[in-house]
Amino acid sequence: MNLVHRFQRYMQETLGISVNDKVLLAVSGGRDSMLMAHLFLAAGYPCVIAHCNFHLREVDADLDEQLVKEFAEQHKVPFFVRHFQTNDYAEEYGLSTQMAARELRYAWFKELREQQGALWIAIAQHQDDHIETVLLNLTRGTGLQGLQGILPKRGNIIRPILFLSSEEITTSVEELQIPFRDDQSNFSTKYARNKVRLEIIPKFREISPEFDDIMCENIVHFQEAYDLLQSFVVPIRNESFIPVGSLIRISKAKLEPHLQRLPLLFELFKPYGFSKSVLADMRKHWNGEPGKIFCSTQYELLLDREDVWLKVQKEKQCSHVVKIHVDTAAFSFANREFAVSIDGDTSLRRSENVLQADFEKLQFPLVLRFWKEGDYFYPLGMGGKRKKVSDYFIQKKIGRYEKDTIPILINGNGDVLWIVNYRADNRYKITKSTKKVFTLVCK
Repeated sequence: MNLVHRFQRYMQETLGISVNDKVLLAVSGGRDSMLMAHLFLAAGYPCVIAHCNFHLREVDADLDEQLVKEFAEQHKVPFFVRHFQTNDYAEEYGLSTQMAARELRYAWFKELREQQGALWIAIAQHQDDHIETVLLNLTRGTGLQGLQGILPKRGNIIRPILFLSSEEITTSVEELQIPFRDDQSNFSTKYARNKVRLEIIPKFREISPEFDDIMCENIVHFQEAYDLLQSFVVPIRNESFIPVGSLIRISKAKLEPHLQRLPLLFELFKPYGFSKSVLADMRKHWNGEPGKIFCSTQYELLLDREDVWLKVQKEKQCSHVVKIHVDTAAFSFANREFAVSIDGDTSLRRSENVLQADFEKLQFPLVLRFWKEGDYFYPLGMGGKRKKVSDYFIQKKIGRYEKDTIPILINGNGDVLWIVNYRADNRYKITKSTKKVFTLVCK
């Protein structure tokens, strides 16, 4: 079977890509990506070519760009290039040069794919990259997920030459006389991946000439084991981790049966970056006083009375406000939809998700926001006594994180009008003298 047929088979059977699917090709000018571009064109796929100039290799970067541009023009393929000031970006965001380049290119590829109506972004990673990734992950510490190597397909990203070894690519490029340029940085062992490629893997091949085949077979076993583990973990997570606005609520009763199995607990919380030591600490405080918080790099866990609450750290919800004017008819806020009406119907609608207020007492614009320390109101039906909103939340047994998701409607004079879906303010209720009613419905 010739190379083009092998490529077509891999695209259709492994990746599930139709020959009519438009693909954005990420082409650097190296032999891997130039061969990938050749195969896509030979197989008849509609393509566009994208090239990144990171300005890291002076004149060589410009020569790479020129090569790819000429190739695209020769084959009448749309060509796009983006220039990046990579070192400036890395310094600004505190990243390594490699990580900065990665962030920049993937963000642009995503943007360009959508602009050009392409379904897929093709990256020219191959079998040797696959093996190197697993070995690197082992040196950094990894579980089964890291031992899967490079997945052939993830979201809109595909790796269509993952079935080829580096040796096969070199041979094919020579036989097909495909132009390419070598990036000299690929031969420097100051980078960890290059050290694995140039020094460590050759030693393994000396020990076992079948090293590459054995590693690929092992990776398949790792992938199958990971899939089996996820088939057990994901249903538990889906049943127990319930989205509530911007938070995730986890019932203690549902999580408790799994507490003694720390490896399972770790897998359940793995998408949120919690280490085993943090989860073990959480387990120690399980039956302690509510309010204890545990952190990963991006998330917080709060142990409440009956639930565990999960949220992104430092979420700036308090800055989120919506102004409601006299002519506002509908709007959204905090994943909720609201409808506004003003009329002379004074009949009462007894529902927690409906506010009816005396229109003449309101000062526009009204504001919908989240609660703040110091907020107070006069709860309707509670004897007209002033009450702090925070005390009302405690009375209703609303948890620390949950209360941060509850909208509060504020009059133009600063008074609290309504704790949405809970209680209105007594001062603005409909009376016999009310002539016009302001109605806000939370759908």
